[in-house]
Order: sequence, then C-alpha cells, then structure tokens
Amino acid sequence: MKIQILNSAKEDLRDGYFFYERQTEGLGAYFLDSLYSDIDSLRLYAGIHQILYTKYHRMLSIRFPFAVYYQIAEDIVKIYAVLDCRKSPAWIRKKLI
Repeated sequence: MKIQILNSAKEDLRDGYFFYERQTEGLGAYFLDSLYSDIDSLRLYAGIHQILYTKYHRMLSIRFPFAVYYQIAEDIVKIYAVLDCRKSPAWIRKKLI
C-alpha cells in the first residue's frame, strides 16, 4: 500500500516537532522518527484501526500521545491529521470536520 501524507498532517507533524524540541533538544527529532515509524506500519496494518467521525481511521502512536487519522482510497492510505490526544475531543473534531 502507498502512503500519502497530506499537507495538513505535515503541518501537524511540524508543530509536534517544535513542541517537543522546545522541551528538550533532540526530542523533536525522536518524535518525528517515532511518528514516521508508526505511519510506515500502515503499509501492513491500514484498515484495522477504529473508525471515528464516520470516516477516519484512528491509529494511536506507540510512544507519544498522538493519533494518526487516515482514510483508505483504493490502494492509497491518506493521512489527514496527526493530532495530540491531550486536546479536547471538541478541538479534535473541529480539526477533522
């Protein structure tokens, strides 16, 4: 399966990188490595995750409190958002809808 990371998700990853890099130098790079590893796992496991908001699969990150929201169209996994799970459900819904 091919993976396509949309611009909105790239912005989310960039924001997460800067957040963690401000906490500790190098943590932002570790964040990106971890999230890209999680995203890469979708080549094998896309479609097994819970569906939220009637159209997005949600994969929880292994090491960080983030979730990857994606859809599958034909043979392409489209990543729409990578959001911090510590945000309110209303904020997350607003970002996705």
